[in-house]
Amino acid sequence: MTQSADVRPEPSLQRKAAIAHGAPLDHAGAVQIRPIPDFDLNQTIFKTLEGRLPRAIMKRRVGKHVAWKDDATHDVQAAYERATSELELPPIAPELMRFLVEECDFDVEHADGSFLDHLYFCYEYSALHYPQRSPLVMLLHSILGTGTNTFAMPAQKIPNLRDLLDPFDFEHTQAFPSVLRLLYAGELREELRANAHRADALRSLSMHRVIDDAPIELTGENIWISLNYQLIHLVDFMPVANWARHRNDTSFILFRDLYAILQTCGKLEAKVGYDASKAPAPIQGETLDMTGWLATKVPVRVSERMAAKSVRRFSEQIGHSLGYELTWD
Repeated sequence: MTQSADVRPEPSLQRKAAIAHGAPLDHAGAVQIRPIPDFDLNQTIFKTLEGRLPRAIMKRRVGKHVAWKDDATHDVQAAYERATSELELPPIAPELMRFLVEECDFDVEHADGSFLDHLYFCYEYSALHYPQRSPLVMLLHSILGTGTNTFAMPAQKIPNLRDLLDPFDFEHTQAFPSVLRLLYAGELREELRANAHRADALRSLSMHRVIDDAPIELTGENIWISLNYQLIHLVDFMPVANWARHRNDTSFILFRDLYAILQTCGKLEAKVGYDASKAPAPIQGETLDMTGWLATKVPVRVSERMAAKSVRRFSEQIGHSLGYELTWD
């Protein structure tokens, strides 16, 4: 994180639209999407992804150039300015910002822009649409590890981080990477879905911290809060347009499933809208090469299995256990 502490990144138009509306949107008809020639996956958070097919699919999913039409640009900008005109983001303690700048390394490209862009999007979205919970968690959610084994700080600095945060923020920050992996692995979602009728009886989620495999736990309400944070995070991975074509994107699959679980359980606290019926059915404004077209034809179940396999491999590489336990009354 090399940018000055008082410089806030300018969100992309897709991010501005999500913040303005409190929802991911299918922008088909408003954008032109083209593959980026010679896109280098090794310059992104997915650089550690293994396997020829998974890398080819991920390259086509994130290696895109999006051009917005002038009227759409104007409409999104105006909506964003209206939505955020009175928003005051909570200040970040100077000591924490100093730690992030001097002791951590966020200098890796994200799927869309820099990692800092992604972190600030999650922070701003949470401040506006999940105001009853601390948005600081979403600024820090990947500091103890991403889903692809990149780490902004070593485990030895965890005590320093803990000293800079209140207990709530630290608990959710350390749990975020673990919950994310468990969601992609799949079994946690299955168990939550099977027990939706007794959501209020959920008492604890025991798991292992990604960065060092230490045992950690979320209890009671904090489990559902954590899952709301996860849903906000997934907003930033939604396809910019043509959802019908990209239904097998692994993040899109997880977003749909987690959204349905939270709704069914009556635990959706954050404002995160989603209505697939409003997404245009015809494909508009998107050019795919042959590999990109083939990537859209992978069945949803196959995409899920590939994602789960990838998560397990990443955890095995660093000695992280995906074992967990839910306890119920």
